[in-house]
Amino acid sequence: MTRPLELLAPARDLECGKAAIDHGADAVYIGADRFGARAAAGNSVDDIAELCRYAHTFRARVYVTVNTIIYDNELDATRRLLASLADAGVDAVLVQDMAVLDMLGGLPMECHASTQTDNRTADKVRWLKSLGFSRVVLARELSVDEIREIHHSVPDVELEVFVHGALCVSYSGLCYASQYCFGRSANRGECAQFCRLAFDMVDADGKVMEKSRHLLSLKDMNQIDNIEALADAGATSFKIEGRLKDIVYVKNVTAAYSQRLDELVSRYPDRYRRASLGRCSYTFTPNLHKTFNRGFTTYFASGRRPDISSPDTPKALGEYVGKVKEIRGTWFTVAGLSAFANGDGLCFMNDKRQLEGFRVNRVENNRLFPLNMPQGLHRGTALYRNNDQEFERLLARPSSERRIPVRMSLTASADRLSLCAECMGFSGKSEISGLELQTAEKPQHDNIVRQLTKLGGTSFTCDEVNIPSSFTFFVPSSLLARLRRDAVSSLASVISQSVKHINTTFPSSVSLSKGSKTDVPHEYPSRFTYLYNIANACSRDFYLSHGLRDFSAAFEKSMPSQGIVMQCRYCLRYALGYCVSRGGIRSPFREPYSLVLPDGRRFRLEFDCKHCQMNVCYDGEK
Repeated sequence: MTRPLELLAPARDLECGKAAIDHGADAVYIGADRFGARAAAGNSVDDIAELCRYAHTFRARVYVTVNTIIYDNELDATRRLLASLADAGVDAVLVQDMAVLDMLGGLPMECHASTQTDNRTADKVRWLKSLGFSRVVLARELSVDEIREIHHSVPDVELEVFVHGALCVSYSGLCYASQYCFGRSANRGECAQFCRLAFDMVDADGKVMEKSRHLLSLKDMNQIDNIEALADAGATSFKIEGRLKDIVYVKNVTAAYSQRLDELVSRYPDRYRRASLGRCSYTFTPNLHKTFNRGFTTYFASGRRPDISSPDTPKALGEYVGKVKEIRGTWFTVAGLSAFANGDGLCFMNDKRQLEGFRVNRVENNRLFPLNMPQGLHRGTALYRNNDQEFERLLARPSSERRIPVRMSLTASADRLSLCAECMGFSGKSEISGLELQTAEKPQHDNIVRQLTKLGGTSFTCDEVNIPSSFTFFVPSSLLARLRRDAVSSLASVISQSVKHINTTFPSSVSLSKGSKTDVPHEYPSRFTYLYNIANACSRDFYLSHGLRDFSAAFEKSMPSQGIVMQCRYCLRYALGYCVSRGGIRSPFREPYSLVLPDGRRFRLEFDCKHCQMNVCYDGEK
């Protein structure tokens, strides 16, 4: 039996959601007007309903992020939102706060455990499955081998993995730095991107190890060359990050990964299939380097690596386009094969290791004329393009068409015409009876094919028309058009309705609150039990009912005097070459090390070598 593979794309709004579907997404995830982990990317329920109708045309699905922690005074509003989303046809919700579980009881939507629930072990995934979650979104930090181990341990739950986009340096759900420093909670969708700031790194004696560098800023993830390995490891859904990204990013990245999944399916048709229907044709060649990126990394896919950060700048570099060849007064040339256009945005790292950008005002043959020649530009400087005008213009127009291939079969009896439209096991039928069919004087085959394949304005395309050799009747074009419209309408309805049959009604609250219990895996040390993110009475009661006794209120509610503000697999000791157990040298600096902001706020680094992770800590003094 073939296993469906799902490409899951982000949708900032309805337009981006439809573009994602058009460019090959099998599902999209989108935020409602509240309770999503990207507060700046909210949408009305009406828009979400429209996106569901559009997606279901291709048997694609729509997931809504309800993945923030919720306060007591928001519980009723959350219940109302979930009921509205179910009425809108939403296929699943992504959840962080366990208070949402009881609210979902009896609603016809699946429940997916957001990556905000910190899912990095088989025990955690198994526990979430026992609660009724049909899918778990795994931590970005996991390797392919770790994903494989989780799948083998818990084979009956879907595993969703991030494959592209921005990386948080902290395990998702366990970052409190934005709340601590700026009063903006990442667990409430208001992250202020503390990890993109510049820090000094100092040792216990106050010696400066690194000066004003973006030490916690990571490159962007790009797993396009690991898609087959991830699928083989058991991943079901391949998720693109970017609910704050623009439509050009969504189109380009979705198309690139959709093509790669199609290649995988074509090589292993007996093993895999796409989760939705339809073939895409593009007016452009997808290129991941042409949309926003800070440079790419595969992160921990193949284990710990030293080159996953972007310490010089948190901004987008874009694609490498060559080195400066010659500078003459108001213009310069670039060695390489790249073509440039008026308005292109270029950037480079100057002598101070700072990103410097400029616009190309005019291009004449191979000469580039900036509005003002950058002072830091030298012969041999590596150049990057972070805004490609021609590419942007190309994708600003309609750039993909998605159609579902169907096969038409026409049959007739003495007084009846029947047409069946079929695709991928789905079929729609139409029939006209009470006719007085007459034998045609001329061959009708070409006209019948022409009429039945007129599918413009629909989501279908016809690759094949079957007409029995015994079919010799004359059929007016108007009747053929009527048969075609009705058969295609019937098929479209069958496909859309089939999506609803995928969705299981979430178990009732009775089974969750009074049934058999599985104890909560003890993921966090007792001195930092705010890491459970318990922000309301319902969530507290839930954890109590599942055997958890040692916990405190969420960081946002308790603001402890000291603790962890980030828990990271990324390790600065390793990145700087001072991890002796992994081939580094013994550090000349005395621990503990600290990160210091320009305003003097200090964060101590704690290296947890037993778990091979780094904790960013604070002592309560802002």
